[in-house]
Amino acid sequence: MEVIYLDGVAKYKRIILKLSGEALAGEKGFGINQQVISSIARQIKEVKELGVEIAIVVGGGNIWRGVAGSASGMDRATADYMGMLATVINSLALQDALESEGVDTRVQTAIEMRQIAEPYIRRRAIRHLEKGRVVIFAAGTGNPYFSTDTTAALRAAEIEAEVILMAKKVDGVYDDDPKTNPDAKRYSDLEYIDVLNQGLGVMDSTATSLCMDNKISIIVFNITVEGNIMKVVKGEKIGTIVGGDN
Repeated sequence: MEVIYLDGVAKYKRIILKLSGEALAGEKGFGINQQVISSIARQIKEVKELGVEIAIVVGGGNIWRGVAGSASGMDRATADYMGMLATVINSLALQDALESEGVDTRVQTAIEMRQIAEPYIRRRAIRHLEKGRVVIFAAGTGNPYFSTDTTAALRAAEIEAEVILMAKKVDGVYDDDPKTNPDAKRYSDLEYIDVLNQGLGVMDSTATSLCMDNKISIIVFNITVEGNIMKVVKGEKIGTIVGGDN
């Protein structure tokens, strides 16, 4: 069935939206900014109303970063499990914001906590999407040493999503830090192997390799500009596309 956009056709039928924890924090840099999360919820609702099936993976860096905890002397596995719990907090906050907009939402966690969310079950997640619900995948992969980027790549492959939308605070991928180098060049298109060879900060190498093996495109765009999720889904050329149009 064709997915209709107001001025044309939405380019993607099923997507994974990867939200960093920092994106939810807004300018504060930590915690959850209610205005930001409400704005994201409104944008997701608009895209969903086109008939696009939306699954979301949320990071937890606005609350806790496992790598930072490990660097300060904490056991890495323990630090990572704490990070997984932080993603659950963010997921519940996003669910609340979406449901305030009238969007049916389900949170599925890789670590069982049945009192607050469903356990992750692939077929159930797909069924929710087919019924028009937004599904939020929380608690990472359920394993330490894996990032939420890898979670996004893994879940995208499992549910057969066409693309991963990497929502960041920058408008694409650069060859240097644009905050410190005004001459930094923004890429419009990249191949997976370029990301791996050049160490570009799109995803970690595990996630990038998983996307490359499964031919899942990645689009890096600026989430702080309201309306950008719609533009990406419509197929407008914003941000950086990794892996071409698969």
